[in-house]
Amino acid sequence: MPQFDFDLFVIGGGSGGVRAARVAARHGARVAIAEPDRFGGTCVNRGCVPKKLLVYASRFPDEFDKAASFGWQVGVPAFDWTTLLRNKDAEIDRLNAIYLRNIEAAGVVVHPCRAVVRDAHSVTLEDGMTVTAQTILIAVGGQPDRGIAVPGHELAITSDEAFHLPTLPRRLLVVGGGYIGVEFAGLFAGLGGQTTLAYRGEHLLRGFDDELREALATGYRQRGIELRAGAALAGIAREGDALTATLQDGTQLTVDTVMLCTGRRPKTGGLGLEQAGVALDAQGAVEVDGYSRSSVPSIYAVGDVTNRVNLTPAAIREGQAFADTLYGGRQVEVRHDLVPTAVFSTPELATVGLTEAAARIRHPRLVIYRSQFRPMKASLTQDPQRTLIKLLVDGETDRVVGAHMLGEGAAEAIQLLGALLGMGATKADLDRTLAVHPTVAEEWVTLRAAG
Repeated sequence: MPQFDFDLFVIGGGSGGVRAARVAARHGARVAIAEPDRFGGTCVNRGCVPKKLLVYASRFPDEFDKAASFGWQVGVPAFDWTTLLRNKDAEIDRLNAIYLRNIEAAGVVVHPCRAVVRDAHSVTLEDGMTVTAQTILIAVGGQPDRGIAVPGHELAITSDEAFHLPTLPRRLLVVGGGYIGVEFAGLFAGLGGQTTLAYRGEHLLRGFDDELREALATGYRQRGIELRAGAALAGIAREGDALTATLQDGTQLTVDTVMLCTGRRPKTGGLGLEQAGVALDAQGAVEVDGYSRSSVPSIYAVGDVTNRVNLTPAAIREGQAFADTLYGGRQVEVRHDLVPTAVFSTPELATVGLTEAAARIRHPRLVIYRSQFRPMKASLTQDPQRTLIKLLVDGETDRVVGAHMLGEGAAEAIQLLGALLGMGATKADLDRTLAVHPTVAEEWVTLRAAG
C-alpha cells in the first residue's frame, strides 16, 4: 500500500497549478488538484485574456477613424457593451472547458472544492475529507488589494468586477498608476468613457524605463485621458446615480464608477499555511527558494502566491520547472532576471532587460540607441502618436542589455527580443540581420546613431 493517497496534491487551478499537475502526471506521478472556482485562474477568468479582448475592442475606434484616409467610407460606428461581454464570456467558457478537459485527460484527479493545508503531508477538503500527499503545491494566485480603506471605499470596484459591469461607465476614475490601472484606463477611454487616471507617484508605471513612461503619459493625454499625478484617493460618496470621488488635495470628481487598481496580494488567507509551519513574508506571500520549495520541505508554491514575478508565463514556467525537477529527473531552476513584459495600453508598451537607470549603474560604458518616428500606418492619417524604440548596449562587450518599445506591436517585438537577450545577442548581431522592409520591426536592426 502506498504511504500517501497521492504523490502530489495541487491547491489552485490557475495557470501554474494546472501546468504543474499535468506535467507531473505525464512524468508518472499520482496527482490530484483542488479548485473551488473555474479553472484557468486569474489570467483566464479575470485577467489577461478578458482584458486583452476588451483592449482589442477599445482599439477599433482608431481603425474607424483611419479608414477614411485609406479610401474607406465608414458610417457612424455604434458600440454595444452587452454584446462585447456576452462574446467575451463565451470565449472564457470555452477556455475553462479546455483547461478542465486537458487536466482530466492527463489523469489528474479533480476536486472542485476548496482545500486547506492540514500539515506537511495532508489537506482537508470542504466536505471534511482529509487527503494525504507526499508533496503539496500551493498555486492559489493573488487577488486585488483595495489598499488603505477610505470612506466609501466599498462603493468602488476592482479589476474583478470590471469585466461584469452591467453598463459601460460614461465617466470613470481609475486609481493606481501600475500596469493594471494604466491598461483599464486606456481601454475604457477607447470604448468612449471620459476617463481620469489618478496615481500617487510623479509618473506612471514605476519600475519601467523613464523615457517610455513619459512618452506613454504624452500618448494618453493625446487620447483625452486626464492624468492626475501625485494624487491619492481620500473618499467616495454616492450622490444620486453618480459618485463623488474626493482626492487628498480636495479635488472632487463626479463619476459613474471608481475603479481601484492599487495592487494585488497573495491569496494565502485561511489556507492553514502558517499553522503548518510555512513561512510567509510581510505581504502574505509564500517564501520559496529557487526551486519553489517553502520552509516546509514537502510544501512548494508557484505563481503569484510567491510574489516573485506576478505574470502568467512566469507561473507556467515555475509550474513546469517544479514538475520536471521533482518528477522528471532533472534539476530546473527558473530565472526571474530577464522577463519580457508588455503593458497593453494604447499605445502599447513593452520591455525586456534593464531600464536605462539600472543599466547606467551596472554598465558604466552604456551606449543608448533610440529611434522615434511616425509609423507608416499613420502617414495618411492625423494620428499624432509616434513610435519609440530604445536599445541599451554595454559598450565594453557590445551585448544588448535592454530593449524598450512604445507603439503598435510592441509586445510582439519584445517577445522575440527577449529570446535574443537571453542568448546574449550583441549589437553586431542585430546589425548583421537583414531588415524586412517596410516594417516597424526593421528599426531594431537598422539603428545606427548612438544617443
